[in-house]
Amino acid sequence: LKSEGYSGNCWGYNFDWQNRVFFQPKWTPTVVATSFIANSFFEAYEVTGNKKYLNVALSSIEFLLQNLNRTNVKEGFIFSYSPKDKSIVYNASLLGARLLARGYYYTKNIEHKQLALQAALPIVNRQNSDGSWIYGESKTQSWIDSFHTGYNLECLNDYAKYTNDNQFSRQIKKGVEFYLNNFFLVDGTPKYYHNKIYPIDIHSPAQFVVTMCKLNLFNEQKQLIDKVLDWTINNMQDKKGYFYYQMKKGFSSKIPYMRWSQAWMLYAMSFYLKEINE
Repeated sequence: LKSEGYSGNCWGYNFDWQNRVFFQPKWTPTVVATSFIANSFFEAYEVTGNKKYLNVALSSIEFLLQNLNRTNVKEGFIFSYSPKDKSIVYNASLLGARLLARGYYYTKNIEHKQLALQAALPIVNRQNSDGSWIYGESKTQSWIDSFHTGYNLECLNDYAKYTNDNQFSRQIKKGVEFYLNNFFLVDGTPKYYHNKIYPIDIHSPAQFVVTMCKLNLFNEQKQLIDKVLDWTINNMQDKKGYFYYQMKKGFSSKIPYMRWSQAWMLYAMSFYLKEINE
């Protein structure tokens, strides 16, 4: 299912989609889809030792370097979302930085480590004084939300893990404090935005579990994690088993999206169960 005609392995969605800034025809590869899929191949290599999987993942780095657009800034550059746009979306560029960092971990290609830092540093420097990040730099992207904040923290943590460069520890700590203090109610309700509750999106509780596990905060935050998962199961899981997409004040969207809802809750619960079993 990889997208053809690009410098390395890359992936996009099998449907047209429109966000607030640009339109993407189906199969247009994005740094977001590519980074998550490449990570799965890295994990497959870790489990099996089969270098075929490693090579698939490493090839995706060429897509980042040869096909994505870059916005040059004084600290380095910011990756575009896809080859068809020049948007500045913070979590997307950090996902690219994380992929470069993990590639460096296996190959020790110092250029990839340097490029990972050049992609990460501008986003770190755009962190607000309270520890938050807005979504992107378009006028319509100035919101602050839960799961993209989780992506940012996860990526910066993984950057440090794979490069042994811990210079962003203070910013990660500040980001975690904002994350925990602004996106969850006392009863475990997972907010989408920092300044309002609705809509409640299934990605928010799912990414929360992943972020806490990735940052080795599971035991420290287990009480809140349990509250969030309990609330999500009680309020967003259908009797048939699947999870809803979003809850709103009035009409909620209970469509059982496979990628957005089911896969992410499965992903989150796998992290939870792994921590419990260990």
